[in-house]
Amino acid sequence: MDAVEERVNARIREYSGQLVELSRALHADPEPAFAEHRSVERLAALLEGAGFTVRRAAHGLPTALDARYGADELVIGVCAEYDALPGLGHACGHNLICAAGAGAAIGLAAVADELGLAVRLLGTPAEEEGGGKVLMLERGAFDEVTVAMMVHPGQQDDTDPRSSTTSVARFEVTFTGRPAHAALAPHLGVNAADAAVVAQVAVGQLRQQLPDGYRVAGIVRSGGERTNIIPERTVLEWEVRAPTAPELTELKERVLACFRGAATATGCEVAFRPTQPDYLDLRNDAWLMAAYDEGLRATGRHPGEPPATPRRLGASTDMGNVTHALPAIHPHIGIPDAAGPPHTREFAQAAVGPAAEEALLAAARAMARAGVALAADPTRRAHYLALRRGARDGAGAGPAHPTDRGPLAGEPVASARSSRQ
Repeated sequence: MDAVEERVNARIREYSGQLVELSRALHADPEPAFAEHRSVERLAALLEGAGFTVRRAAHGLPTALDARYGADELVIGVCAEYDALPGLGHACGHNLICAAGAGAAIGLAAVADELGLAVRLLGTPAEEEGGGKVLMLERGAFDEVTVAMMVHPGQQDDTDPRSSTTSVARFEVTFTGRPAHAALAPHLGVNAADAAVVAQVAVGQLRQQLPDGYRVAGIVRSGGERTNIIPERTVLEWEVRAPTAPELTELKERVLACFRGAATATGCEVAFRPTQPDYLDLRNDAWLMAAYDEGLRATGRHPGEPPATPRRLGASTDMGNVTHALPAIHPHIGIPDAAGPPHTREFAQAAVGPAAEEALLAAARAMARAGVALAADPTRRAHYLALRRGARDGAGAGPAHPTDRGPLAGEPVASARSSRQ
């Protein structure tokens, strides 16, 4: 094992300059969800240079990528994100996620034939908004993957398998009323802006009865055209978050009831439209996380002891859906000099530089070592292969498709026209 791991580490060292260059290039040229054309091309070029067979525009998504090395039933999947935040750039460190994932895949490719494994690097667009991984799950991108992994930057290392994220649903609400002159004939109008106000008050009252860890947030995207016209149409965007998928479904129904009630109260029609697939809570695989933790410690990093109470981030990720579908992990790699948490300008500044680049290379080595540990353990290898065969044959849990269920699936337009003429 020591000799195998050294060959993996040597390959990552060989490519370390290109990995750092990739991270810096992505950071300097941020592209938002589903528009990551230059980013994915940079990743593709690096992987092709390392001997991977690369399929661009994979699984029906123009900025998705599917890179493969080797041929074996045991397939180690690595996810790479590269979308940025509008206005903030790589304030979530996806440049590091991409480079670390590429490094892990390249390292594993160095010993793929020897260990009897195949490597899949899946470039997954639109994590920040759009659910690229959920779309790729639904289109079969992960069907042949035995286990999957990725690492996310944060302010500290976190290898606790109990750590999780919240489930989230995002949707658009449109109220439709009837326009009228606001001074001459207000009684002839049906005020869609009033419906938005009533809905926001109702949600505000609902918040008082929500458990800790539940979140509801929204904005009014369009609220009328002129002060002398009763608004005919308002458009709102909302999101709801809850610790688990079943709780999310229940919370979403309670929030939608607020909008339906506002439509009834004002005489408007209301329509709902999901703006992205639901993101599910993370379910890290304990054995894989322990293997990653061991690999991270081998790089000289020292993750702290797990807290007594499992850590649950208020944030959400479409990697949660992957962990519901197959054994997978999503640990955090720390950037200790980050002056702020992700989604801040301070974190964007910290996502490039010596500390960030040391973190990405350590994460690449740790993920690669976890893949090596799995391939070299006959019992564990057989366990995961049997688990995935069962899932493919219908004997185990398959990919979760949250957009196929819940109150927004096939949601009809609710109508409550005013009786006023």
